[in-house]
Amino acid sequence: MFFKNNKNKLESNFFIKICALLVHAAKIDEEFTIKEEGIIQETLLELGCPKNDLLPTLKQAMIIEEDSNQILEFTREVKSLSEKDKIKIVESLWSIIYSNKNADVYETNLMRRLGGLLYIDGKTMGDIKNRIKNKI
Repeated sequence: MFFKNNKNKLESNFFIKICALLVHAAKIDEEFTIKEEGIIQETLLELGCPKNDLLPTLKQAMIIEEDSNQILEFTREVKSLSEKDKIKIVESLWSIIYSNKNADVYETNLMRRLGGLLYIDGKTMGDIKNRIKNKI
């Protein structure tokens, strides 16, 4: 029983950290929209977050993101993921950024830094960015 509860706490923390990274991207332009929140929730569901945990996870992630002064603690969770899941998160980040049809200098700088932190090469980041940008 202890391990099951501990596993749930670890999974919850995992989703909170990933969600905090997505929230950070959404808030970096100082406009956190309902559309961005929808992208975040959809991403969490696709990564396996239980539907009942979405709102508590989002609330906790917003608190953590607001209290944090760096993104390193959020990227640690993403680094441990499979390449496929990393790509999904990067796609979600670009979707959040382009949800208002525009990427500002702060958003593009964030993605450049994340590419390095997540060990995703520039070509892959550029391909994902262009795919999302063209889709919108």
